[in-house]
Amino acid sequence: RKKRQDGNVQLRKCKRDEQLLKRRNINMEDLNTSPLKEMNRQVGDDATGVVMKFDDIVIGITQSSDEAQQFICTQNARKILSRERHPPISKMVEANIVTKLVEFLSWTHNPAMQFEAAWALTNIASGNSEQTTAVVNSGAVPSLIALLCNEQKNAMWALGNIAGDGASMRDFVLKKGIVKPLVQLVTDDAPSSFLQNLTWTVWNLYNFAVFLVLPFFWFCRFFSFAVFLTDVCWALSYITDGPNDRIELVLKTGVVEELVRLLKNTSDGLLLTPVLRVIGNIVTGTDQQTQMLKRSFPKLLAHDKPTIQKEAAWTLSNITAGTQSQIQAVIDHHLIPILIALLMKGDYKTQKEACWAITNYTSGASLQQLIYLGNNNVIPALCCLLEVKEPKILQVCLDGITNMLLAAEKVDELEAMCCLMESCGGVDCIEKLQEHPNETVYKMSLNIIDHFF
Repeated sequence: RKKRQDGNVQLRKCKRDEQLLKRRNINMEDLNTSPLKEMNRQVGDDATGVVMKFDDIVIGITQSSDEAQQFICTQNARKILSRERHPPISKMVEANIVTKLVEFLSWTHNPAMQFEAAWALTNIASGNSEQTTAVVNSGAVPSLIALLCNEQKNAMWALGNIAGDGASMRDFVLKKGIVKPLVQLVTDDAPSSFLQNLTWTVWNLYNFAVFLVLPFFWFCRFFSFAVFLTDVCWALSYITDGPNDRIELVLKTGVVEELVRLLKNTSDGLLLTPVLRVIGNIVTGTDQQTQMLKRSFPKLLAHDKPTIQKEAAWTLSNITAGTQSQIQAVIDHHLIPILIALLMKGDYKTQKEACWAITNYTSGASLQQLIYLGNNNVIPALCCLLEVKEPKILQVCLDGITNMLLAAEKVDELEAMCCLMESCGGVDCIEKLQEHPNETVYKMSLNIIDHFF
């Protein structure tokens, strides 16, 4: 089975780099779309905008024994961390405020103080790795998870920032037990804005929580917020881009049924792209996992956005790399004529994926399936790509042509296929490729001319 590592790693990961915000500093504008809005109203934030001097804040937090004064100073610390263009995170860490803020997280008798302390720690954790480490070394993670267990949702932002710092921090947060309280926050009446923030936090955990976070995605089937689902599907695409045991766990959640529904009912290209990635990853699993060809593929291959056509063709290339029964499913759903049309006239990126799909087909198909392919003008279609510049695509194309010529030879139709290749200009192109600077392309072209012509 051809997995095509070159180029595909970047293809699959680039979208994650675009969408994943590993670090978040919560400012006042975030209140309208965050779990902080209601709590901020309850604690009575000062609407005057007056903020204390930094030194007074430090003294009030670290030296005062008056809870009311400590609260006011903590609230002001949160303000300058939230409102200033360049928040004084380093100064906060150097002033040993972090330890006191973590202490305030345990003030169960004062939820308003817990709220302010968690918000301030969230923005400190949005800094560099050294600043995030200072928050963790002060014992913040267990206290923040305890707040999550008590449904103080703003603690989720801080934990998301910590988990987004890197592998060691993600491992640490997971070992402290973040997953269970996160899952419990998913309810039928949860607002879409909160679910998006929750997805972001889980996304920062996905790489090290594959076997623990999947129950969260099971709950996601019940929600229909488009932007939220896009994030979920991208996260699923990275989870399934791995060993078969990961794919099996995703299948056990029943989420594939939701993916099928999305393919059938949505026209949103931003959502269709990650959905197709997930399906494409699933069909690179075992043969049993691949028995899921969707009737919606004709619509996707004919989509008005070339990117969706490309993703659909890529998914089919993984299916045609499977068993003969899987190839037959592609035939039965009448996808071959559509693929060949894309191979001849599609966008170049789509043509490349269609070329892979057809060549994978020729590598594992039965003789009767190859005859069917030949009767659908596959030779002229493959010859359309014999003048591209990419050596790898030329090799794939020549491989497909070779497989078709060998099949024609077996059924005494070689002369007819050779004549077809000559009439569409394919032979001339292959003769020119014998002078190609890439040695593999040169050898493949030479072998075709020498053996068949």
